[in-house]
Amino acid sequence: MSSSTEPLLKKNYYENCPGCKVDQIKELRTGLPIKEFVSIWIVVLCTALPISSLFPFLYFMIRDFHIVEREEDIGYYAGYVGSAFMLGRALTSVFWGVVSDRYGRKPVIIIGTITVVIFNTLFGLSVNFWMAVTTRFLLGSLNGLLGPIKAYACEVFREEHQALGLSTISTSWGIGLIIGPALGGFLAQPAEKYPNVFSQESLFGRFPYFLPCLCTSVFAFGVSIASFWLPETLHMHNENNASGKDSLDAMEATSNGNKGEDNEESKPTSGESLLMNWPLMSSIIVYCIFSLHDMAYTEIFSLWAVSPRRFGGLSYSTQDVGEVLAISGFSLLVFQLSLYPYMERIFGPITLFRIAGVLSIPLLASYPFIAMLSGFSLTLMLNCASILKNVLSVSAPVTWSSLSVSIITGLFLLQNRAVDQHQRGAANGIAMTAMSLFKAAGPAGGGALFSWAQKRRNATFLPSDHLVFFILNVVEAIGVLMTFKPFLAQR
Repeated sequence: MSSSTEPLLKKNYYENCPGCKVDQIKELRTGLPIKEFVSIWIVVLCTALPISSLFPFLYFMIRDFHIVEREEDIGYYAGYVGSAFMLGRALTSVFWGVVSDRYGRKPVIIIGTITVVIFNTLFGLSVNFWMAVTTRFLLGSLNGLLGPIKAYACEVFREEHQALGLSTISTSWGIGLIIGPALGGFLAQPAEKYPNVFSQESLFGRFPYFLPCLCTSVFAFGVSIASFWLPETLHMHNENNASGKDSLDAMEATSNGNKGEDNEESKPTSGESLLMNWPLMSSIIVYCIFSLHDMAYTEIFSLWAVSPRRFGGLSYSTQDVGEVLAISGFSLLVFQLSLYPYMERIFGPITLFRIAGVLSIPLLASYPFIAMLSGFSLTLMLNCASILKNVLSVSAPVTWSSLSVSIITGLFLLQNRAVDQHQRGAANGIAMTAMSLFKAAGPAGGGALFSWAQKRRNATFLPSDHLVFFILNVVEAIGVLMTFKPFLAQR
């Protein structure tokens, strides 16, 4: 077998093919490709920052639009704005995946980062509710790089580094979803927080939610410029003969460490077989359930923290919320880089995943009781609870071994190794569409649930915020149960 595959590896590099050039570089490279890891990290961070940066100030933004008659209805409208991004991404993820399969990963990455620059800036300048919804929707629909960047990570690294490359994506994504809200919390309404620096008549005084969006857009502009130097990984051959394509598939199968006969059985060859691949689809469904939970929690936590005390909230400012999220984000990073790899080796990724889900349930149930505290005890308990929730979150655990990967990174690997290169963009697009639909339902459902709960403060069973966190726990419990057989099938 080795004598037949070695000539394939040596003979089938095409001179003007960017994918072949990357493969040649991978063959000659030794050690960790640090440059590629950093490139993927900043591209994904650029995409993740604007997704949840609005949640700390969204309550006040909706209030300032003067679109609601009652303060209890703010959650409904906040949910629409929060869901617009994910709805747009759900509608176009497959399209961008197909584009990346046809024209390359690099163009989609560049278009996605430029989209952040334009529409995230316009969102910060929104003067009414519909402008906010429209700019968020366009930001989601035109930024389709998350699926192709996962395919890119599988193609730009050697096999032994693919798991680390995909965990870089999940880690950067999770950290971005923590840093983003912290950035929005600290920098929103700067004329009120920092009157010695920003006046009420200045641009940032007239547009109080523009500064955090501008900071993210400036970072995205720098990433857009740097993305022009990314190598393209898609194979583009002018030859249309079947033998050339078969040789390319054989090269990819060899690089993935699969035997030819096993490759035919384990890889879907069409869209229909991909949808019938239960190990793949069950993993996507589990990920969707926890994505729904995480997005709903992100929206509800911020709305709950800034809502008035008379409605069961904490009456926090955007800066207070930013401080809590910044502390949580830093603690999450420390945990991932120190304790998580050891715990994952002891328990395994799926068992650790289940333990975290079970422990999150009593933690979330304690939030309404934390709201009864005040002063230092409230600050201490809320920060401790937020740190624990983010540590237990499945958004972005990280490990440093291809054999020791988180369940999320494992899902990414399963998706990308289940198909040939010319299908990877479309396969990731399907996964992104499903995940985005669930994430779009998270803020909309969370906002509606939050508004409804605030109107039943005197209910006997699960009054006010007790109902909100109870529903979150139900979703969490369903997700944990889905990680067991026979639902979650493993290849």
